[in-house]
Formats: sequence, structure tokens, C-alpha cells
Amino acid sequence: MGIAYGGDYNPEQWPRETWAEDMALMREAGVNRVSVGIFSWAKFEPEEGRFEFEWFDEVLDLLADNGIEACLATPTASPPPWFAASYPEALPVDTEGRRLTHGSRQAFDPSSDVYLAKALAITEQVARRYADHPAVGMWHIHNEYGCHNARSYSEAATAKFRTWLRDRYGDLDGLNAAWGTAFWSQAYSSWEQVFVPLPTPTIANPAHVLDFKRFSSHQLTRLYDAEATVVRRYSDKPMTTNFMTGSHPEIDLWEFAEHVDFVSTDHYLERPFEHVGLAFAADYARSLGGGKPWVLMEHSTSAVNWQGRNRAKAPRELIRNSMSHLARGADAIMFFQWRASRQGAEKWHSGMVPHAGTDSKIWREVRELGARLGDLAELEGSTVTAEAAILWDYQNLWAQEHEAKPTADLDAMRVRDTYYAALWRAGITADVAHPEGDLSGYRLVVVPAVYLMSRDAAENLERFVRGGGTVLVSPYSGIADETDAVYLGGYPGALTDLVGVRSDEFYPLIDDTVALASGGTGSIWTETAATRGAEVRDTYLDGTPAWTVNRYGEGRAHYLTTFVDDATLDRVVAAAASDAGVEPTAEAPAGVEVVRRSHVDGRSWLVCVNHLDEDVKVKTAAEAIDVPAGEVVVHAERA
Repeated sequence: MGIAYGGDYNPEQWPRETWAEDMALMREAGVNRVSVGIFSWAKFEPEEGRFEFEWFDEVLDLLADNGIEACLATPTASPPPWFAASYPEALPVDTEGRRLTHGSRQAFDPSSDVYLAKALAITEQVARRYADHPAVGMWHIHNEYGCHNARSYSEAATAKFRTWLRDRYGDLDGLNAAWGTAFWSQAYSSWEQVFVPLPTPTIANPAHVLDFKRFSSHQLTRLYDAEATVVRRYSDKPMTTNFMTGSHPEIDLWEFAEHVDFVSTDHYLERPFEHVGLAFAADYARSLGGGKPWVLMEHSTSAVNWQGRNRAKAPRELIRNSMSHLARGADAIMFFQWRASRQGAEKWHSGMVPHAGTDSKIWREVRELGARLGDLAELEGSTVTAEAAILWDYQNLWAQEHEAKPTADLDAMRVRDTYYAALWRAGITADVAHPEGDLSGYRLVVVPAVYLMSRDAAENLERFVRGGGTVLVSPYSGIADETDAVYLGGYPGALTDLVGVRSDEFYPLIDDTVALASGGTGSIWTETAATRGAEVRDTYLDGTPAWTVNRYGEGRAHYLTTFVDDATLDRVVAAAASDAGVEPTAEAPAGVEVVRRSHVDGRSWLVCVNHLDEDVKVKTAAEAIDVPAGEVVVHAERA
């Protein structure tokens, strides 16, 4: 197939006479794969137990006749109105205890046994009927798990939460110890006293809230497994579901990724020219799959529909965004959706065929992208290798979402994005790694506010540095264990020996910034740090260490006690990369990303994406590559 290209196809939104035109336009655009059936439950089962599939038979036959592969979805992300009317107890309950109603999508409680039974019933109908259809090449289980109903606070969730806690802690003594219930007289003497964390008079127990988030993620993974088990009875074709690596951090994707046959993700730009955030989401998707090629299941051709001001993409931005994902390991470039809807909540969400039709900027770029991807078929199966990694784990984020912390100004995702952006500016391709994951393939590891750090994770970092690796550790890392209990003996807790620095107190900043001796500035945070063998590279004006480097075994640990400005962070990253022996993929101006994809047979390509409005040259040891303003060049490297 080469690089797969296409998008979500929803023919039920359009009259039958449109379908033949769709096939012709797909061939013209170079489309070779579409996702189908995602929101078709009400059309498949208009009344409970009565099924209508003949219309969909025709759709799949048309796709097969036109050489277009179907990524067939189970339609369980959007139950029909009859489901809510017949089974109101299966609807989700929000944080205020209110039961939500039908009228949008994902109107179900992930802990509801009734929902699960009905979801498995329609899944079996679809799998049994279409498992051997020639158009079907893969399975798309559900859609965007947890996008709107990740956490339900229902009676069903309460019962399953208690069971999950028993499995995790064994007995109430284990639960009370993990949750620190000696504080505020919260010790439980019966499982019936344990509820989901509904509103309380004041600050809720952070360990309780954290475990409920873990449980809720587990429930969504459980739903995937149940549907996948049904599909597997009828089909051996690969299965996946679309993650959201750039947003909606309600699911532990490290755990979920172990359940899918290949990783796929959706990514939508939240801000203008957010190409650095796009790069992180792509690197995260690649890393979740262990470096294997992955699928971009959804992104937008232009504007989305849910922002306060839905910005249309500038000319050529569609192509740059798509090629950035390709550069970072995607073997499929897909959009939501094929035709922009005329009605419904997403009628202002752009499509491959926009409201304006084929006489439009979007369609011309859709056709051009399809042709370019067709010419790049040889990239299929090639991979991206990174010498650097940035640690990220949603459980760490969940712990930091709690309201009681040293400063409200510290945002874990913003810290992650800031440190990742510094790697991006340095031209360093980075994987995303779990704190307890295998780090042996890297030279440089960045630790951005990994507050929640198990002892295993801390020992993992120590082992990495002792063996010759380099780490760069931000403030508020290594502070608490997996139960959100603070490590005693000073900060940064579990990492104190590694960084060779000890702080006995945090001093969050009240004013905007603090001056550094080097001329840079720090913000949000300072510490009363004293070195324990570490070299001081920069200080506050009073001489307190702001940036230190500690030799640990054969490696080095860089540590910052404040959140420095971008220019200072760039210097710190450059120094850490130099210690690690990590160099940029190529020499390129700031604002130009260059990523290498390689095959095991030695062939490789540099994908050069120019986000600037001027022509540039990208220089390698062997040659210089011309990259026009705003354009993408895929350059085959010499063997």
C-alpha cells in the first residue's frame, strides 16, 4: 500500500447518489484507506435488536471495487437514543452527581454492565458480518476512549472502584496505609464506606483522587479488551483504537498501548503554528509503540469546531502538519473527516472535501498531499531512532492536578512542553519514555517535573547515569512515591543523591521572575539548595545554586532549581547534550525541523520541514539541502 492516506468516511450523512462521487474524488486525491462505521450504531440498530446493514454492505462493496481499504470501526462510542431512553441508569454521572443525558456522543457510563452488554452485542453483529469482507483491512475499536466521559461518578463506578481497590491493596489495612488515612480521621473500617471522590467540604484526599483516576483509566482499557475479544473470534486482522497523545490526558496510554496491535493517535492543533506541540504528540505516539511505525488516525485539514476562535490553517500548513507526522514515524496520514458535515455539532470542522467543494485551497492541497505521499511509498516501514528521551507519565500529571501543592503556577504539561521545545529548538529528535521504562538506548534523558516517582523509577535513572548517561532534571522532580507520599530527608527526594544537591524548603515566587548571575531569569520556583558534591554552573544573585552538574558513576546529572527563561534553558540543554554526545540531526536554522527515517537495509531519508517564511539550507556532513519557505523536502541520503 505504501503510506496510507484518507480519513473518516461517514456516508450515512449523505444521500446515496453522493457515494459514487466520493469514490471518484477519493481516487483523484490518492486516498487508499478510510475509517468507516465509527458513528453508525443508530443506523445499524435503529431499534434495539433490529439491525439494518444492507446500506453498509453497499458502502464496503464500493470501497472494495475502488481499491480503497476500510479501517472498520465498532460503533460503540455513540450509543443510539433508544439506549438512553431504555437504560437511563447506564448514562454517565458527572462530578456533581448529576446524570447526563443523550444528545451528543459518548453518553454512557464506562462502568455500566448494561452498556458493555449492548456494546458487545453490536460489536458481534459487525464483526460476524464483515470479518471476511475484501475491503476490511483492519479494525478500529470504539473511538477516542475517554474523550468526554473518562470519569463517571455513578453507583456502578463506586462498586467497581471498591473491587479495583481490593485487588490493588488486598485489604483495608493496605488501603489505609496507601491513602494516609490517619490524616483528618479518614481511616476506613468497611469497604462500604469507600466512595468515588464526589465533592467534599474542603480539600479531598489526594491519594484517593489519584487512585480513582487510575481506576477510571483501567475501566476504559477493560472496555477495549472486551470488544477486541469479540472481534478476534471472527477476524485475525490487526486492531487498534485512536489515542489522543496531544490532549485529553485521562488515560494511562503506557498501559493502554500494551493492548493494541499498533498505535494510532488523533492530533489537533490548539494554538496557531503549534508545530512543536505537534512534534511532541507524534514522538509520543511513536514511543508508545516502541518505535514502530504508527497511524495518524485523525487530524484536521483546516479549522476545528470547538475552540473559541476556530482558526483556518494558512496555505501549505495542511501539508507541513501532515509531513511533520510522517517525519516522526507515521505510516498513515488520515483526517477527520472526508466530507465536512452540513449539520450537527461538527459542521464547522473542516474536511478533505470542504463546504466549498473542489474549487478550494483545501481540496487542492489534499490532492497535492495525496500525490506526494504516493511518491513516498518507499518510506513505509522505516523508523526513527532517537538518542534522547523526555520522561512523561500521565499518573504524574494526575497527582499534580490536585489543588493542594506548593504553587498553583506550576503546570506539569507546560513544564514538559517547555523542556521538549528546547530539545526541538536544538534539533534533537527525542523519544518519550516512561520513568520506569528501558533507558539503555539513550544518551540523554530529560526529567520535566516528574513529581510522582516510584523508587523503581528513581533507581532506573540512577542506573542510567551510573552507566554513562546524562540527565537533565527540572524542579519538582522525585518528590513523592507512587502513593503520593513525600520522600523524607530533603528535596529532590528520591533524586537527591543523583543530582548531588539537597534543598530543605521550596520558595515559590510571588513576583514574576528572579535574576540569575548569568544574566538569565528564573520564574515560578526557587529552592534553598546546597550542593553535595555537585558543580555549580549558575546561581541566583545571592549565590544560591540555580544550575548544578553532578558526576555520578560514569555519567552526569544536570539540575535546575528554578524554571529558567528559554535562552538560558537552551544553554543548559546544549551543555547536557554535549556531555551526552548528542548532536542535532542536521545543521538547520531555528524554525526548521529535520528528522531522519531509516530502513533496516540502510536506506534513509531526511524530512526537512521549513516553518519559516524564507528559503533555507539544511546542512549535513555530506551536502546542503535547499528547503523553500514554508515547504517540506524529503531528501534521500546517500548510502
